[in-house]
Amino acid sequence: MNRIHSDENFCKLGRAVLQIEADAVNALLSRIDHHFAKACRLLLASEGRIVVLGMGKSGHISNKIAATLASTGSPAFFVHPGEASHGDLGMITTKDVVLALSNSGETEEILTILPMLKRMNIPLIALTGNSNSTLAKSANVHLDVSVAQEACPLGLAPTASTTAALAMGDALAVALLEARGFTAEDFALAHPRGSLGRRLLLRVDDVMRTENAIPCVHLGTKLAAALVEMSQKGMGITTVLNSQNQLMGVFSDGDLRRAIDQGVDIHTTDIEQVMTPRSKTIAAGLLAAEALGIMETHKITCLFVIDDNNVPIGALHMHDLLRAGVA
Repeated sequence: MNRIHSDENFCKLGRAVLQIEADAVNALLSRIDHHFAKACRLLLASEGRIVVLGMGKSGHISNKIAATLASTGSPAFFVHPGEASHGDLGMITTKDVVLALSNSGETEEILTILPMLKRMNIPLIALTGNSNSTLAKSANVHLDVSVAQEACPLGLAPTASTTAALAMGDALAVALLEARGFTAEDFALAHPRGSLGRRLLLRVDDVMRTENAIPCVHLGTKLAAALVEMSQKGMGITTVLNSQNQLMGVFSDGDLRRAIDQGVDIHTTDIEQVMTPRSKTIAAGLLAAEALGIMETHKITCLFVIDDNNVPIGALHMHDLLRAGVA
């Protein structure tokens, strides 16, 4: 039977849950000690991978911890303890380290495979809420993730305990990340489709418009013809080149507005009379994120890519960077 709750009561219950879970995580601070450091050294010394075990809700947390470790420079994967005793134990090698999660420390499926792990002399790190449990006592290192209470008012659903275990897993992952000298570029290589990956891996060459898509006119071109070129290429700007196709300047929508204000005749005026003689450029091979930085700094929406001879070989519009997910 549903109880009738006011909006304020819902908010009160939500705040209570967050406070309990915040207290659980805060309690872990005093447990970041020599045991934690030893666990980090075992994980760092592994010549294989970090195998993370957990059942039920602890299994979901284990899966996430394994994913975080793997994406931050520590090769790791999740193994279901129930499946491990039915063949998946073969996924674990003598070069690996096992990280096992169990709030009670008495999860049957994990205890079943402990003798095999011991026989293979595989280092075992346990995260439990019971320091006197079988799993805790069997481990090379035990990390205490016990909580004063669950956020569930019935004290049944794993809530604060899973939050504490997840936080401890994150602490291990980040400590290892720092120890390995893992960089943002390394992270991007593992996340090529993510926003950070695009920002750190995508090059100007991957995004720029080339060849006939580059708006260009030459010195001596009448302003009217330049406007046609700008309209056809749809970038709101055009390069102005000399006879060797070197960049001499640009003409933009802003330049057009200023020319109109001055009463310039578009049919008789040469483009060099109204162009901007110096423009911001970028070299090929640089990061697209660098191009974005130049645009933002100088409040421009277009950037031309030039070669060593000052010849335009590409054009970048802010919209190109937006479509590529860089901006």
